[in-house]
Amino acid sequence: MKIVIVSDVHANFDALSVLPQSYDELWVLGDLVNYGPEPAAVVDFVKSEAAVVVRGNHDQSIGFSEDPRFSPPFREMAEATRRYTDSVLKFGHKHFLRNLPLYLEKQRGETRFYVCHAVPSDPLFGYCEAESPRWGQEAHEVDADVIVVGHTHVPAMRRFGPCVVVNPGSLGQPKTRGPKARYAVWEGGEFKLKSFPYPFENTATKIQNLPIDARVRNELSRILRTGEIPPAQEL
Repeated sequence: MKIVIVSDVHANFDALSVLPQSYDELWVLGDLVNYGPEPAAVVDFVKSEAAVVVRGNHDQSIGFSEDPRFSPPFREMAEATRRYTDSVLKFGHKHFLRNLPLYLEKQRGETRFYVCHAVPSDPLFGYCEAESPRWGQEAHEVDADVIVVGHTHVPAMRRFGPCVVVNPGSLGQPKTRGPKARYAVWEGGEFKLKSFPYPFENTATKIQNLPIDARVRNELSRILRTGEIPPAQEL
């Protein structure tokens, strides 16, 4: 079995639409919306194609009209695109986001997976970088062979005893000092972290046409091109 795992699509349909299609199952680790220009197209694609989907903090924000607790460098961008996303999504899209599970436990063959957006102990909001020692405790508390998470936008893979923690990175807004979309593949019992080019300038053009502040549009476009996080003092 071949499973393609993506996270943090953030309304970037240009990246999602050219995702390599040769898989048995598509898993999506949350944050389908906000930041990007095409939230409805992304939600429709995920509803149609994904076998496994969990809720991210941005999905929670749109589904329940709540504060997604943005990190300071992204607060203004997130709020501006949240308002845009809320205005263009239909009831059915929001209903879908609202009813996504916070986590799932799945088994494929002999491998047991724990699937969530952030961390098992705080699946919506817990921010835990790959090198954090916290992952050792998180892995110890979960009865699984593999924990798959997103949220940080940075791909990573670490082993803690019998448990592997895998983050595919972000498909729609990578923070890896480059514009390539990031994802992971599980096949034959092994994981590979992968990337691919997509027409990010098309996405940047669509962002420039959004009805939001020009400064926010420019910053979102810059992040797509560079994969760099804006300093908090710039916003």
